[in-house]
Amino acid sequence: MHKLPQLKKTVAERLRGGAVIPAHPLALNSRRKLDERRQRALTRYYLAAGAGGLAVGVHTTQFAIRDPRIGLFQPVLELAAETIDAFERSVKQPPIVRIAGICGQTRQAVREAQIAADLGYHLGLLGFAAFPGADTQSLTAHARAVAEAIPLMGFYLQPSVGGRVLPYEFWREFTAIENAAAVKIAPFDRYRTLDVVRAVMESDRREQIALYTGNDDHIVGDLLAAYEMPGKPQPRSARFVGGLLGHWAVWTRCAYDYWRECRRAASDRRLPIPESLLALANQVTDANAAFFDVRNDFAGCIPGIHEVLRRQGLLEGVWCLDENEVLSAGQSDEIDRVHAAYPHLDDTLFVAEHLDEWLR
Repeated sequence: MHKLPQLKKTVAERLRGGAVIPAHPLALNSRRKLDERRQRALTRYYLAAGAGGLAVGVHTTQFAIRDPRIGLFQPVLELAAETIDAFERSVKQPPIVRIAGICGQTRQAVREAQIAADLGYHLGLLGFAAFPGADTQSLTAHARAVAEAIPLMGFYLQPSVGGRVLPYEFWREFTAIENAAAVKIAPFDRYRTLDVVRAVMESDRREQIALYTGNDDHIVGDLLAAYEMPGKPQPRSARFVGGLLGHWAVWTRCAYDYWRECRRAASDRRLPIPESLLALANQVTDANAAFFDVRNDFAGCIPGIHEVLRRQGLLEGVWCLDENEVLSAGQSDEIDRVHAAYPHLDDTLFVAEHLDEWLR
């Protein structure tokens, strides 16, 4: 039987041990061309802030990088890989988990997976938005084809921003793929989140699959939650070990701090969850509502992330590849509001201390 590509042991251990994984934005100049200097600066920021992995070529990076007229999919992945290489040479620590977004129908997805693997990426974050009406068998066949090129992180994207419903039955099939290593769960829906968690808990490969939250509306809640099936013949349990989040593309240093706090609280079952963390859960969600422009059905999601980074000096502007993708009316005021309300979540002082170094 043909053996699928596998994660290196050190990468698998870091992935399963948990990490803060920002979804990497795209730095553009006023002509909407790639700003390589600021693109590298963003990567350096995330690594310095404590990120244990980076996801590149994902929604936050803008799907339009794949348009042949734009042609930025491979260049952006290369920039991040080179910057991570330099970081890993300078700092002795476990490897940074490198994740590439994989999109499209099977031919395109396999091609993207091959590019990512050739560039040294460890995992393909595999979405299924290109298969809106496909059945479980077709979705599984697609996943298995991509798995021939790169280990997989499954991606449950919320339907309201282009994803589709992925039933429990599909996730049971997905977990059986021998190099499926993780799932990013982001349906923004408790019932659908439980579908995935249950599928993983019931899988024979449950010890090999790491759960990462992508539920930006419930980040801290996911990190603290215990999932348990005490029934016979064998009780089973699961936890989210980290997050792969567009929200963590901003205020990343503070995200790293509260991720560690959540991990400590969740690991000690003798003690109740501190009330301060329960309050923090709502504060993070409130901040996310401003960044992601929830009032306007996420229309300003990417520009909102850019605006926070612009205010810190990491980006020059909020430009997106699509000139119609801009901050919504009132969104800047909402960002002002959460900035004033939650200074303990804001890492602007950390950024200011290191910005010149990252922009070198």
